[in-house]
Amino acid sequence: MRAFLIRFLFLALVPFNAAGETYFTFADAARLAVENSRELRNEYSAKALREGVWLWGARAFLPRFSITGSEDDRVSEIGTDSFHKNYSVNVDQLLWDGGRLLLARRMERAELDLAGNRLKQLGTDIAEAAVSSYRDVLQGRKVLEIQKKTLESLNEQRRILQRELELGLVRQIDLVEAEITVALTELEINSLSMDLMEAERRLAERLGLETLPFLSEQIDTSRSTKLLPLVMALALAEGRNPELAAFRYSLVRRQAELRSTSLSWLPTLRLTGSFGLSGRQYPLFRHSWSVGVNIDFSSPWISGSTGTSFGKDPPYDKNARLQQTVLPAPNPAEVFSVRHAELNLRHERSVYETAIKEVLNAVERGIIKCELLDKKRLLIMQTLDWEREKLHIAELKLSLGEIRRIDLMEALLDYAKREVALVEAATLVLQAERELERLLDLAPGELSALAERSVI
Repeated sequence: MRAFLIRFLFLALVPFNAAGETYFTFADAARLAVENSRELRNEYSAKALREGVWLWGARAFLPRFSITGSEDDRVSEIGTDSFHKNYSVNVDQLLWDGGRLLLARRMERAELDLAGNRLKQLGTDIAEAAVSSYRDVLQGRKVLEIQKKTLESLNEQRRILQRELELGLVRQIDLVEAEITVALTELEINSLSMDLMEAERRLAERLGLETLPFLSEQIDTSRSTKLLPLVMALALAEGRNPELAAFRYSLVRRQAELRSTSLSWLPTLRLTGSFGLSGRQYPLFRHSWSVGVNIDFSSPWISGSTGTSFGKDPPYDKNARLQQTVLPAPNPAEVFSVRHAELNLRHERSVYETAIKEVLNAVERGIIKCELLDKKRLLIMQTLDWEREKLHIAELKLSLGEIRRIDLMEALLDYAKREVALVEAATLVLQAERELERLLDLAPGELSALAERSVI
C-alpha cells in the first residue's frame, strides 16, 4: 500500500504536456527507481538505527549513576542478633582521558559517513540502471520506427513489382527477391519488437510500475554535446566525486585511529562519589558520603591504577583510602601499534592520491570520449546525407531503366542502416555524457544545463 501511494503521488506531481501525458524524464526515472528500491530502503533503515546508536553514545560524556541496596539480617542462637540495612547512590564521572573518547566518537562518525557514502553509491547504481533501461527503450522505439517506415517503402516497391510482373515488364525472379527482402525485414521488425517489449518490461520493473508513463525524453540525432571546460570539470570532480568522498571518509578514520593510538598511554582521570543511608530499621537516619579520584594508566610496559578517596560517616567517623595496582609489561607487542597506525594512514593517503589521479584522468578521458563520439555522430549524419543522395540517384536511375527495382529496395535498406547507425551514435553520446555525470556526481541531464550556465 505504501509503495502504491508513493507511485501515485509521484505521478500526480509530475507535470503534464499539452496532450495530457506526463513528462517523465531521465531524472524522474532515476528518482523513482531509488524510491522503489526495497534493498535501498532496508539499508537506509539499518543506517538510521546505527545513527541512533551513535547519538546515544554521547551518554559516555555524562556522569553514570547507580543505586545499590542491601539488607543483612542475622539471628544468632547464642550471640547478639544483627540487623543492618544500607542504601547508596553512586556517581562516576569521566574528567579527562586525553581526548580518546572524542576521537573514538569521530571514528564512529567516519564509519557512519563511509556507510552513507556506500549507500549513496548503491542508490546511484540503481538510478543508473533505470536511466540505462530508459535509453534502451528510446533506442529500441526509434530503431523500430525506422524499420517500420522502411518496411512500408519496401511493401510499396513490392506492389509496384507485382503490377509490373502482371504487365510483363519484369521477371518472376525480381518479385521473389523482393518478397525475400520484405520477409527478412519483417523478421527483423519482429525481433526488434520482442527486444523492445523486454526493455520496456525491465524499465517498468525497475521503476516499480505496471505500465510505463509517457517517456518525454527523446534521442535527438541532431543534438550536439555540451561539456564543461576541462578545468571546471576537474575541480568539480575533485570536490564531488563519490569515490573520492569515500576515500576522504576513510582517511579521516585513519587519522583518528592514529591519534587515538598515540594517546593510549595517557592516563584516564575519573571522579567518583557516593552518598548512603544505613541503620538497623526503617526509617534510616544514619548517613555517610565519600568523594574520590581514580587514575587508570596503560602502556606496553606498565599499566595499573591508583585511587584515593575520603569521606565522613557522621557523627564521629571519618575515612580515607589510597589504593594502587601496577602490572609490569602487560603487552610489549603493543609498542608497534602506533607504527602500524602510521603505516595505515600513509597507505590510505597514497591510495587517495592515486584515486585522485585516476578520477581526474577518467574525467579528462570522458570529455575527450564525448567529443569523439559527437564527431562520429556528425560524420554519420554526413554519410546519411550522402546515402539520401544515393537513394535519389537510384530512384532516377530506376526511372531511366538503368537499374532494377530490387536495387532501389537495397538502397532503401542501406539508407535505413545509416539511420539506425545515427541513432546508435546519438545514444552512445548520451551514455558517455551520463558516465561523465556520474564522475562529477551530477543528476541525469544536469551536465548540459551546467555547461550552458558556464558559457553564460
